[in-house]
Amino acid sequence: MAFGAEELRVLRRALALALHPTPASAEDVQACLRLAESLDEAMREDARMRAFLVAELARCRAALPGTATGYLTLLEESLGAGYRPTSDDLAALRALRGNPTAAALLSRCRTFAEQDVRARLARDTAHPAPHVAPTVPGARTRFLALPGGLSDASSSTAVHLPAQAAGQEPGKQPRKKPAEKPAAPQPGPGPGPTPAAPKPTRPIP
Repeated sequence: MAFGAEELRVLRRALALALHPTPASAEDVQACLRLAESLDEAMREDARMRAFLVAELARCRAALPGTATGYLTLLEESLGAGYRPTSDDLAALRALRGNPTAAALLSRCRTFAEQDVRARLARDTAHPAPHVAPTVPGARTRFLALPGGLSDASSSTAVHLPAQAAGQEPGKQPRKKPAEKPAAPQPGPGPGPTPAAPKPTRPIP
């Protein structure tokens, strides 16, 4: 990003006000605001340009090897704009290493990749991931906190499973014993024998 003579004058005045606070004139304030707006617009334009370069780079990389010349030119321009090569770029450059420009860019991209790896390792070492200790689920904690611990739980299990303790299959109702039939009544003493009817007698003549 290049500054013109007027922009450099405003920037120098703004730095002087920041280092040595003094009352600023309305003209200085307006000039600083215009410079800030220009910087914001330049940054937005730079972001748009970088996005365009990255999209063009991906398109040319997908069409290799026919677009080798355009791809190498765009890659070099993108690296100058702050682009970091990806694994796809490294693979494409290895395939084009017979080209002197591709070989030089491959060496440059490997340097950037090594720098990124070292920076990532340094961040991981400086800020390691916190160790999370395993925790016991809440429900299990409540069970173990009961008086008697597991012994009470096992004894209560035995109490609630009478069918299994009796040797019956779980899930079935216990068998009912058949009702006993009432005993047959014993014959008691009945009435005596009925006397035989008297035989009719013939009248005597």
